[in-house]
Amino acid sequence: MFCLGDLGSGKTKFTEGFLSFWNLQDEISSPTFTIVNEHQASNTNIYHFDVYRLEDIDEFYAIGGYDYFDNGICIIEWGELLEDILPNNYIKIVFSKDNQDENIRYLNIFTNSDKLKPILKEINI
Repeated sequence: MFCLGDLGSGKTKFTEGFLSFWNLQDEISSPTFTIVNEHQASNTNIYHFDVYRLEDIDEFYAIGGYDYFDNGICIIEWGELLEDILPNNYIKIVFSKDNQDENIRYLNIFTNSDKLKPILKEINI
């Protein structure tokens, strides 16, 4: 899945919540300076990317980023740069702030995957 939104819109907080589902809540930190943090859940790998500082897609390829897609769940902050190379089955989450209340966030969730659409529909998205 990849997450889009302005600074402070909740992308890393969302990832914290996602990792807490896998009992990894104590391991969260923003990978801004390391590009990717790797987490081992009980039955899957979870990779948390922050590609904000990448100059271009070639840098992502240079770190072996594409290889992660087949090896676990990838959460990618600032994923606009990578949208054209993402696998067919992904979820896109666009975060936005409320203009009236700084504590409110809106999440717009999309998928291009026929396999994932029923899952999003089931949770009323």
